[in-house]
Amino acid sequence: MIRKLSVLFILLFIGCSSKNEEQPYTPVPVNLAIPTLFKQKLVAPVIPSSNPLTEEGIALGKKLFFDPILSKNEQQSCASCHAPKQSFTDGKQFSLGVDGLSGTRNGMPLFNLAWNYNERFAWDGKELSLERQALEPVQNPKEMHSNWDEVLKKLQNHGQYPNLFKRAFGTDNITREQVTKALAQFERTLISANSKFDKYLLGKAQLTPQERNGFNVFMDENRGDCFHCHGSNNNPLWTDNEFHNNGLDANFTDLGLGAVTGDPNDNGKFRTPSLRNLAFTAPYMHDGRFATLEAVINHYSEGLQHSATIDPLMKQVAKGGVQLNAQDKADLKAFLLSLTDNDFVNNPDFQP
Repeated sequence: MIRKLSVLFILLFIGCSSKNEEQPYTPVPVNLAIPTLFKQKLVAPVIPSSNPLTEEGIALGKKLFFDPILSKNEQQSCASCHAPKQSFTDGKQFSLGVDGLSGTRNGMPLFNLAWNYNERFAWDGKELSLERQALEPVQNPKEMHSNWDEVLKKLQNHGQYPNLFKRAFGTDNITREQVTKALAQFERTLISANSKFDKYLLGKAQLTPQERNGFNVFMDENRGDCFHCHGSNNNPLWTDNEFHNNGLDANFTDLGLGAVTGDPNDNGKFRTPSLRNLAFTAPYMHDGRFATLEAVINHYSEGLQHSATIDPLMKQVAKGGVQLNAQDKADLKAFLLSLTDNDFVNNPDFQP
């Protein structure tokens, strides 16, 4: 009798265990911690219903972002070209891939991506979502130079990843769509909103006279005239996330958006980068041609090149630029550096 009861107990225990194991794990939802200025001045961030933020998805995305397993020789991670301490750039004119080959574009910084409302990413806008943006670097021969079949095989055979994917997405059958979803979740948490100028707008800091005049230069149509593309104190992103020909070249070796759309009216247009964290993101422009902020300011002051598609906002192109004096140039630079967010580049949540 005792033996029969023991067998019955074991069967019941196994049955209960099996039922418990079959219960799917429910990831923990996460709401972005939206900064006060963003709440005041911007509409809600873009979070696709097909890829909601979860604790498990974000943690998985962070692990993948810093893991060189995605590259051919497991020597390069996303962070190799997008380093946290450099506002997720790498300080090079052109990033080097695993084979030592360089591309032709400067690495864009990564922050405030959830507020890119037009959902076009990369300098030329070829990637139409943050999830899709993460697909190409893995297989690009000038970047990680792997292939997705090989990457998925390595992840599937890994000691930790199958369980992490199951907790994040409900299955341990790993797909590239899940990889890019996880990366996009982590990247949407990269929020920069604590610069000196942010604190000034919130009444928590004071600008120097030089920084105040620099902001006035920035906003003055007859001096800097910068706000049309980069916004103002009413746009804490400091970019319109649109595409402009800003007078870099009279003739194009890189068509930018035009190569994507096939429309010659888009030739020479590139995405407007944010002015946040310029202290960390040199060199500047889509091709990294300017090593310093002074060189950037000089371009807009007296270096504009005319072409058929130059943006109408470049109103002073006939004179070569807005013709700033030396004091206004120095003050403009001081204002731009007030957009530096040291807390962002030192945030432990964004470190490996």
